[in-house]
Amino acid sequence: MLETTIAGSLPKPAWLAEPQKLWAPWRLKGDGLARGKQDAALVWLKEQEAAGIDIVSDGEQFRIHFVHGFLEHVAGIDWDLKTKMGIRDNRYTVEVPTVTQAVTRPKAVHVEEARFLRAHTERALKWTLPGPMTICDTIADGHYGRRADMAMAFAALLNEEARELEDAGVDVIQFDEPAFNVFFDDVRDWGVAALDRAVEGLSAKTAVHICYGYGIKANIDWKETLGSEWRQYEEIFPAINAGKVGQVSLECANARVPMELIRLLPDKEILVGAIDVATDEVESPEAVARVIAEAARHAEVARIQPCTNCGMAPLARDVAAGKLYALVAGAEKARQALG
Repeated sequence: MLETTIAGSLPKPAWLAEPQKLWAPWRLKGDGLARGKQDAALVWLKEQEAAGIDIVSDGEQFRIHFVHGFLEHVAGIDWDLKTKMGIRDNRYTVEVPTVTQAVTRPKAVHVEEARFLRAHTERALKWTLPGPMTICDTIADGHYGRRADMAMAFAALLNEEARELEDAGVDVIQFDEPAFNVFFDDVRDWGVAALDRAVEGLSAKTAVHICYGYGIKANIDWKETLGSEWRQYEEIFPAINAGKVGQVSLECANARVPMELIRLLPDKEILVGAIDVATDEVESPEAVARVIAEAARHAEVARIQPCTNCGMAPLARDVAAGKLYALVAGAEKARQALG
């Protein structure tokens, strides 16, 4: 009951990448980089185990960017052909690589990394992948003509990858879809269908992570425009509940999300974000337990997994570690209180 996990990234050690900087470039090269990534993943794997996290992950130590870390291994993308594009409905504008032909996956992307982690832990193992809609909102289309068609193409590749991750011993495969909180009509029209394609035929547990983004200025500023209640989830939960994915990971701690909205997900396990990644303050166990208790008023305790709101990559390493311990201690308090 109340098994703990994390939603995404953890800070990279200073010897691997510049600390407290989101998407910082690698400081190592060649064989040294390959080994450095493994060492970093082991550091966080053992930190998660020491903290008592039930479902562990690599903390995204093997990639710089949660989307491009997968895309850089996909054929059909021209990384030199940059297109200026508004991301997350123009929340910020960046130059992105461009899809110029049908995308293919020449080989597995993260499978060897997953096998490495699997060999070093007996705990349940989670792996995160970018969701097809968020991929389409992070890369320019110069081939397909419709985002829906490009999303389905990427969904097929993600499904291939997920099946191989499952064979490598991964227990939970999570697809990160922050774009779900922005493009409500698209979520209903084709976003959930693309996600369904990505999880097709999997026997491992599947999750979709839908949050309000990393604790960076662009996202914090955007949140200030959302009013006193953040009801974006209300627009998309019925469609997600009707879809195939088994778990839904949500931002809850220090959010203005009405917790009763999780009642719109009666058929899913709920990963309740009880750790705020937009602050350096380490939560007290009591604060974590309060978030879990509030969620338990609207969903059966058996369907709740406490986790972090989002990735913790931009945080200081000691802060992120402290938040892991707080999450576990808070879950234990909630477990005792809820029986």
